[in-house]
Amino acid sequence: MSVLDKYVVVDKEIAAGAPVFKGTRVTVKTLFDHLEDSSLDEFLRGFPSVSREQAEAVIEQAATNILSEFVA
Repeated sequence: MSVLDKYVVVDKEIAAGAPVFKGTRVTVKTLFDHLEDSSLDEFLRGFPSVSREQAEAVIEQAATNILSEFVA
């Protein structure tokens, strides 16, 4: 079981199978798209169905995955 299973779901019936925050139709990609141009707080205001805990867990897991590629 992935760390993100608590926060993210993939269902072909929701957002064409793109990973979304559990209990929402907001894609994980939307979070990263918004973080390129704005803050996490702005993202959360724009998508109130996503909790800070969900967003932070996704960001932390992404960082872990990226960093693990560089650590032998």
